[in-house]
Amino acid sequence: MRWDGISEFVYVAEYESFTRAAKELGMSTAQVSRQISALEKRLNIKLLYRTTRKVSLTEEGRIFYQHCRGVLDGLDAAEQAVSNLQSKPQGRIKLTAPVTYGEQQLLPLVNDFMVQYRDIEVTAFLSNQKIDLVDGGYDLAIRIGKLSDSTMMAKKLSRRTNFVCAAPAYLKKYGTPRTLSDLHKHNCLLGTRDYWHFIDNDKHANKEVDKQADKEKNLRVSGSVQYNSGHSLVDAALKGLGIVQLPDYYVQQHLASGELVSLLDNYREPEESIWAVYPHNRHLSPKIRLLVDYLATRLA
Repeated sequence: MRWDGISEFVYVAEYESFTRAAKELGMSTAQVSRQISALEKRLNIKLLYRTTRKVSLTEEGRIFYQHCRGVLDGLDAAEQAVSNLQSKPQGRIKLTAPVTYGEQQLLPLVNDFMVQYRDIEVTAFLSNQKIDLVDGGYDLAIRIGKLSDSTMMAKKLSRRTNFVCAAPAYLKKYGTPRTLSDLHKHNCLLGTRDYWHFIDNDKHANKEVDKQADKEKNLRVSGSVQYNSGHSLVDAALKGLGIVQLPDYYVQQHLASGELVSLLDNYREPEESIWAVYPHNRHLSPKIRLLVDYLATRLA
């Protein structure tokens, strides 16, 4: 009796919808509504604000949700701990990731993972757009940088660094930039954005920065090339067309060989985190946990 309505309440809180919660639970919307109404009556507390367009938590509902979510997770973990003793991970994993990172870093590791676990199937959709995991039915997303969606679970997998670099031939002909302002005199090879990320720590040029060192700065740059392909930008840089800013996995082999030279290292922005992100109600799935742990180990 004390458990009646708990699962329904948690699902409605996470989906912000009675209809979507009912679909996930395999119940009717009316059943879900009755269970939650009975729960509120039993607790003598209003848990949800209901309007024709939105469902949201009250302050009491938010506190109750946090405790209930933990309880349900504990029950799921207990059930799966027992079932895992007699079964091996299997089934389909649907994931999404940024295009280039997915092609170069992620999917080769996923293939290695599938060699070890033959009963797991994977569907991957690579996109640089932020995809709604719940609406798309995704189990997992790989995202880079700061996370904005607090309704998801997340685990840090790795980090990446952006490098500004150019070919020695270009630098010999046009000179080497020493400060951020020098970039305005150079041909900058652009990607999808017309600005680059830096840490503005030039204390000689800007005394205000002394008070707040390592201030992040977006510097607008320009040049004769703009591609939405990192590989093509690397090729342009190698051929001496200009200066480029790209993540390490594009340029590290060329930096190591000397084909490209790293520039403005004192202004390099902090490393960006690479995350595995997944919905609350899927984060204890053995196959998802296994893949996330595998990726974290290999990418580290």
